[in-house]
Amino acid sequence: MDKAITEYQKWKEQGELLRSQAKQAMESRFRDLLLEAVGIAQEYQADFGHPLKPPPPITAFRYKSAPKASAKKKPKPVALNDPKVLDLQKRLRQNQKKLEVVKAAGKPTQNLEDKIYEIEDALRLATARPSA
Repeated sequence: MDKAITEYQKWKEQGELLRSQAKQAMESRFRDLLLEAVGIAQEYQADFGHPLKPPPPITAFRYKSAPKASAKKKPKPVALNDPKVLDLQKRLRQNQKKLEVVKAAGKPTQNLEDKIYEIEDALRLATARPSA
């Protein structure tokens, strides 16, 4: 009788070990397949411009797009004749001229230097190519 109990316990332990290994293998395979599906869906949307629809039995397929995927998109060209950019360039030239006059007069220039920095920063942001 004791032999039957020990054999049963041994069998149960082996079953639990096999079950946990199978569970890990299935979870790993599931994640791999999902990652592959996400990659295909992102590539499809990048190439054809609209999302790939899952089959009818699947009610939802959502994922967070990775930064790498958005980096594949072609950046929009920056319009240098954009009115905002032109206005910033004009303000920058005006403030640089004012700065030269103030420096020549020997007056404090910190305020004008700060304005020029802010305008240059706004200009840099307006003409920057979007990376995402």
